[in-house]
Parts: sequence; structure tokens; C-alpha cells
Amino acid sequence: MSDPHTPRTMGQQFGRRSWAEPWKIKVVEPLTMTTRAQREQALREAGFNTFLLRSDDVYIDLLTDSGTNAMSDRQWAGMMLGDEAYAGSRNFYHLEAVIQQCYGYRYVVPTHQGRGAEHLISRTAIRPGQVIPGNMYFTTTRLHQELAGGRFVDVIIDAAHDPHDPHPFKGNVDLAKLEAVIASEGAANIAYVSLAGTVNMAGGQPVSMACVKDVRALCDRHGVKLYLDATRLVENAFFIQEREPGYADRSIAQIVRELCDLTDAAWMSAKKDSLVNIGGWLAVNDEGLFEELRNLVVVYEGLHTYGGLAGRDMEAMAIGITESMQDDYIRSRIGQVRYLGELLADWEIPIVRPTGGHAVFLDARAFYPHVPQDQFPAQLLAAELYLDAGIRAMERGIVSAGRDPQTGEHQFPKLELTRLTVPRRVYTQAHMDVVAESVKAVFDQRAAATGLRIVYEPKYLRFFQARFERV
Repeated sequence: MSDPHTPRTMGQQFGRRSWAEPWKIKVVEPLTMTTRAQREQALREAGFNTFLLRSDDVYIDLLTDSGTNAMSDRQWAGMMLGDEAYAGSRNFYHLEAVIQQCYGYRYVVPTHQGRGAEHLISRTAIRPGQVIPGNMYFTTTRLHQELAGGRFVDVIIDAAHDPHDPHPFKGNVDLAKLEAVIASEGAANIAYVSLAGTVNMAGGQPVSMACVKDVRALCDRHGVKLYLDATRLVENAFFIQEREPGYADRSIAQIVRELCDLTDAAWMSAKKDSLVNIGGWLAVNDEGLFEELRNLVVVYEGLHTYGGLAGRDMEAMAIGITESMQDDYIRSRIGQVRYLGELLADWEIPIVRPTGGHAVFLDARAFYPHVPQDQFPAQLLAAELYLDAGIRAMERGIVSAGRDPQTGEHQFPKLELTRLTVPRRVYTQAHMDVVAESVKAVFDQRAAATGLRIVYEPKYLRFFQARFERV
């Protein structure tokens, strides 16, 4: 086992000469260094929920990669070209053209972020009582589907629920499961198949192009629509390029376009792949669906040519989409996540394997086998990492799974994970070393940890605002 204080390079990690990120730092943001006593007080005040910590009390913030990106000089320059006209902003037409070119859909509706897009597509495409099969749930997506009267059914392959299974495409749909759902519910009662690339809750795991083609063919046989969550599709394209036969010589942009061409519509939180701090969109090929979406966006988001965004934000998004599909960029982005994951794996720290696209997911069950799942081991692990070094991670386990809408009981997912989410173009390799050493320190003290209990629980998406105390 490697000594945790031995300096490493990506070259040592991957058996080749080192390489560096394809960008240089132009502006820096000072970080706050806190003491253990200060962190203990901050965590108590936050109710052991890292979402309720003040950012000023955080040293390395790995809570999420959503809206935490560093924008390029070209994006910042583009923001100075913001056309803040209420209607018909030139920035919307630039964004529309970029989405049509890069993702291939005919009609585009901007939204303030991905959650707004999920709301609109759920309101328009789901009738009460319908079923939405998908490759594992995502918290906000499933809630919008349920609020529209739908019911999500997981049809992901079994390997996705095993953090140690080495399957290269753990985001794949199990075709037999999907066929069984269609047979039992009837094709007319399937609102659409919800396909995510990559699958966040499974550890950032990708779906293969071959699987998407098979799902498309199955949907065509039954007359079912296939809708795509394209939030981290660029990262998914990288894994296809790297792992799937026939794609090594295809560009990331070509792979993204091929995958989108297999689907009927997509929604996106641009706060991830597209390298911006706010924004999202819906894109569809069906003109009738587009008319419904264009009508509803005015009610909930803003006029159809701004969708809750300033013109400058749409301009930054259009530029960010183009930058996100540069092969050198995405190679460095995945490389940094991998670097952290391989450090931890070398020290025999239990993580989801293979390492995903946007984060390293710690297996909290393996950290704390003595802590029952209803004492929230993944939430506990996030709290302990903050106490150790001021690192903010987030829970992806029973807290995120929430309660069964029918029974009110906890939903017990097979995966109990703590997510170390790496923002894009923000931290250096040295920051990843600090994170890895903190994880090892917490792992070495794991036997002394005790569980948590909920003392406040909101009605929806409890992981954002719930409060805990130690058992």
C-alpha cells in the first residue's frame, strides 16, 4: 500500500508521462482555513447536513459539480455581449443554434436550470397513473415525475447496484426488465423511457451506445418515446470513446450527436457539462410537444426566448457547450476525477468502481458496517470528512432516497454512498491529494463513528434541508 504522504503524479498513476490541464489559472479565489473547533461548531449549527454549511466555512467544496464550474475567459467575454431584451434576445438565437448543431434536436426551450426543464417535461409528457421506466432514479427528476402523477420504475442492470462490480457501462438499461414493464403496464401507459447518461446515483456510471441503440429499437417496436437526461452526456461520451469498440477514433462531439440522434427529446442542467453557473434547457423534435412546452415555460420560467435566464447567461452557456466537447478538455476533466479515485483505491479505501465521470463515490456501508442504514452512514461520512479537513461532500443514500410516497416509510437503496464531486476547472491536483489524505484519515478512525438520527425533515427532497444529531 502506498504511503499517504508520498507525492504522486498522473504519470505515476497511469504508467506514462505526466500531463497537465489544458488551461492556466488567470484569477484566484482565496479559501478559508478553519480549525477543528470552528468546524465542530459550524457542523452542529448546520444539523450535520453539509448542505446547510456556509460556504465561508468550507475549505475544499466537493458538495456538487452543479453550477460550481470555473468559466473561461471567452465565456466571461461573452457575458459582456449579453442582450438583455425581454423578448428575442440575440443570445437565445446563438444558444439555440449551438444546441441544434451539437445535440441535434429541432426545437429548444431555455430554462433557469435543469429542475425547471424536468418540471416542464413532466407536466407535458406524463398523464396521472402512467409509468416512467428509467436507468435508476435521480432525486429531482423522480419527484417531478411523481408530482405529475407518474410512477418511476428502475430498469437499470443489476451491476449498477453493486459498488464493486467492474462493469464498464453500469448505467445500461436491462432490456428484459424494460420489456417486462412494458408488457405488464401496456405501452400506452408508458409516458416515456427516461434515459440518463451518465447515471449519477449509481456513481456517475455511463451507458453504452450499443445499449442506447437496443433501447431505441425496443421503444420503436412498442411505440414508446425515449427521452434523455443530457446533463452529463459529454462525460458519458468520453467513456464510450474510451471503452466501446468502434469509437476510439470518433470525436466527443460526434459521439454526443450520435447518441442524441437515437432519442426523441432531452433535458439538461447546463450547470454541469456546459461549464456555467446557471442555466438549463429542453430540446425536442416533436412540434406539438414543443408548442406545449413553449406555452408552459412562459407560465413557470419566463418568455420562451429567455426561460428565466439573463441574455449574458445564455451567451456563456452557448460558449460553454462548445468548450465542453473539446477532447483535450474532457480528457483532463475525467483524468482529475480518476486521479482521486485511484489514490483511494491504492489505499484500499472502498469506492464505487469503476470511477465515474463527475465524482468519486465512497461506499459508506463498507466504511461503517456497524452503523445501521436508518442511522444514515453516508450522511455521517460526509460530516466526518468536514470535521477532519473542512471538505464538503454530500450523501447519496437513504436520505436522498427519501420516503415511499404511499407508505411514508424510508426507502432503503442498495447503494449507500458519499459523493466527492469535483467541480470543473476549479481545483488542482494538490487539492485532490488533500482530499484523499482526509478520506484515509477518516477511514482509519471508522470504528469509533456513531450514527445519526433525524431531528427535522422537510416534506420534499429532504437531503437538502434535513437536520440530524448524533445517536
